[in-house]
Amino acid sequence: MSRDAMLLVDALRDPAITRTLNAQGWSALLSMARAEQLIGTLAARLISEPLPPEIAEILAEARINADYQRRSALWEADCARRALAGYGGKVVLLKGTAYVAAGLKAGEGRHIGDLDILVARQDLPQVEAALLAAGWEWVKPDPYDDAYYRDHMHELPPLIHKERDRMIDVHHTVLPLTARRTPDAEAMLADAREILPETGRGTMRSMVEGGRGLAQSGAPPPSSAFAIAMADATSPFRGGLRTLSPPDMVCHSAAHLFADGDLAGGLRNLWDIHCLLGGFASEDFWPQLRKRAALHQLSEPVARAVRLAHQLYGTQVPKDWLCWHRQDRWYVARMTARDGWGRPTRAFIRLIFYIRSHWLRMPPLMLARHLWVKWKK
Repeated sequence: MSRDAMLLVDALRDPAITRTLNAQGWSALLSMARAEQLIGTLAARLISEPLPPEIAEILAEARINADYQRRSALWEADCARRALAGYGGKVVLLKGTAYVAAGLKAGEGRHIGDLDILVARQDLPQVEAALLAAGWEWVKPDPYDDAYYRDHMHELPPLIHKERDRMIDVHHTVLPLTARRTPDAEAMLADAREILPETGRGTMRSMVEGGRGLAQSGAPPPSSAFAIAMADATSPFRGGLRTLSPPDMVCHSAAHLFADGDLAGGLRNLWDIHCLLGGFASEDFWPQLRKRAALHQLSEPVARAVRLAHQLYGTQVPKDWLCWHRQDRWYVARMTARDGWGRPTRAFIRLIFYIRSHWLRMPPLMLARHLWVKWKK
């Protein structure tokens, strides 16, 4: 039984290594992939590999589920677009939905949960009101939680649609306001790229197909929204749905992975970065990435993301990005902390990174007060 998730890393990097796996090896690989929410990605990577019949069936189901998530995410993005049709500012898709809307490799087989969007901070009241009027409602009714999000976080308190049961996170920047780094959200919005008409038409068709799939699965979308989508099936995304620019997309992903959380889901997020770098790489891209990372105060997280993507997934990067750092091994140890059953391991390392995540998010006195309030609750 594998001692850590390097088995999963190796399979994503070189699918041919799975040809030598026995039953125990396959069990470990699939368990790790499910735990890291990479089962759909693994299924996409192994689509051309010779597989045992039982494994082929499992991965075929994973591909179906990933495609369902993709279509559902696109359809939910279009519902948000319609809700914000009267809003004149930019609406930028983030994370998984952005990847599939832009047709990027990072979206292939990717697990997609909530819809994440970025808008200008000064426009939050208008965006919030429009979403509430369109059927979204608050998830966190607690006054302390609501105030904490509004005063200190990088997003509104999460909203969930009362009919579709799908959540949306409305960001106004990409890191908490109390974090030690302060990315330039205005610059990200200014440089965001509108989804091209060709992409929009394909996306809309996918959304409509997603609606059909939802209906066939017994979970139909609201009939009015679905009818509008069907009637508008040949139109691009109207209302200016956008994605971040390529350098900013990498910066955001690196910030999410290394400058905010405790590296939970780190292998999936690093795979996103591997795919983004591979898709965007050009002679001009790398200087642009350095410049934007410096602008967003993310030079260190972006450099670490590039190094570790190269180390784990074999991402092709310029040599001047590959300076070794002594702390990198601890990040690798945290991201690969899974056993052959998919269970978390290396409890002490996990604890250290959990403490680090809170340390990065807020000053010590504020952190102490926050933990005290949450403990009392």
